[in-house]
Amino acid sequence: MAEKCAHVTAVVFDWAGTTVDHGSRAPAIVFQEIFRRSGVEITAAQAREPMGMAKRDHIAAILAMPEVAAAWTSTKGHAATDADIDALYELFLPLQKSVLADHSEIIAGVPEAVAECRKLGLKIGSSTGYTRELMEIVTAAAAKQGYEPDCVLCAEDAPRGRPAPFLLYEAARRLEVYPLSTIIKVDDTPLGIAAGRNAGCWTVGITRTGNLVGLSAAEVAELSDSDLKARCDAAAGRLRAAGAHYVIESAADIVDVIRDVERRLQSEERPDSDNPARS
Repeated sequence: MAEKCAHVTAVVFDWAGTTVDHGSRAPAIVFQEIFRRSGVEITAAQAREPMGMAKRDHIAAILAMPEVAAAWTSTKGHAATDADIDALYELFLPLQKSVLADHSEIIAGVPEAVAECRKLGLKIGSSTGYTRELMEIVTAAAAKQGYEPDCVLCAEDAPRGRPAPFLLYEAARRLEVYPLSTIIKVDDTPLGIAAGRNAGCWTVGITRTGNLVGLSAAEVAELSDSDLKARCDAAAGRLRAAGAHYVIESAADIVDVIRDVERRLQSEERPDSDNPARS
């Protein structure tokens, strides 16, 4: 049996693109669709750019993009208002709910990696920009596939979502672990990495399965090795720029990171030390 960690206390995983929904496709599909239904076309890149935010904030961020703002004004005859954001959000919720059941498949290797984390004595937290109502669908599907974290924190569980650190503070409270420097935050978005850094956690960025690559497992399998490497390298660059201490392709690879963080904590390193990101 693996020796339990003496210093690392918990891992807090993101959901879409990190533990479920390879490529974080469900929210991206829906953001594009609600804008299309409103008469404004947005690209997949625009839909994905603010990923990690609470979903109403995400819609507002898309509308603030210069090209989208210009298209909205041209189509609607006025700049987007709070009422427009609310209307898009009202479209978003039921549509997102309708597609989640088909986009809640666990990413390969995640349940096994989480089981190894538990053998190391770690608690397992999770956070998301989805609402509690939406997460009821995802968590039920995940449980059937062998993944049940100790806590699930949603958009309404904190005064502000990522990059603010409040969901991680709440995770620490519910998991009853501290200090924050003993927690590892795993996320596939720059905003999620920023939240981890703002909270004082160790941060791990996810490339191949995440939002920045944005492809299903089947689509990834069709890529050449060189194309996949280029896409993962580009994603890694953005995650490192956001402050990721480590970058890995999948949350299934988290155990080696945990062991390295344990070693660094034993040497009295802290996540705010001036150390380069590692892969």
